[in-house]
Amino acid sequence: MTATDPALTALAQSWCALSLLHGRIEARIERALQAKHDLSAREYSLLDVLSRQHEGDGGHLQMKQVADAVVLSQSATTRLVTRLEDRGLLERYLCPTDRRGIYTNVTEAGLKLLEEARPTNDAALREALDEAAKNPELAPLVRVVETLKAPVPA
Repeated sequence: MTATDPALTALAQSWCALSLLHGRIEARIERALQAKHDLSAREYSLLDVLSRQHEGDGGHLQMKQVADAVVLSQSATTRLVTRLEDRGLLERYLCPTDRRGIYTNVTEAGLKLLEEARPTNDAALREALDEAAKNPELAPLVRVVETLKAPVPA
């Protein structure tokens, strides 16, 4: 294949459409969460991921798993955790069975904010998808997003 190969051009255009859809959704959610809850989309995602942890085997996520879930580097995730901890929304503590491990949990204040912000997040997502569905280039992607099922944890 060459750089001018039509298949590569179509692939690049498809990637651009997907990137555009992602950017529009993220921007809409970011504006809504910031305006109503003083929360960034990444902060919301982090609170959401951490709120799904549970006690027992595999219940707590390692920082790498959290970083992967919120699509940030481990160092950026650690800084984000620290910011939310400083706001009283998260807390860290040593793993009771492995003193090298550190768990991060959402505090009651963090859970309350997450509960308040969830409808805002969901409404902004719905609005962004509805708006994107009007664009013929993005409409097929919107249909795919709407039919995807969340992966079941292994």
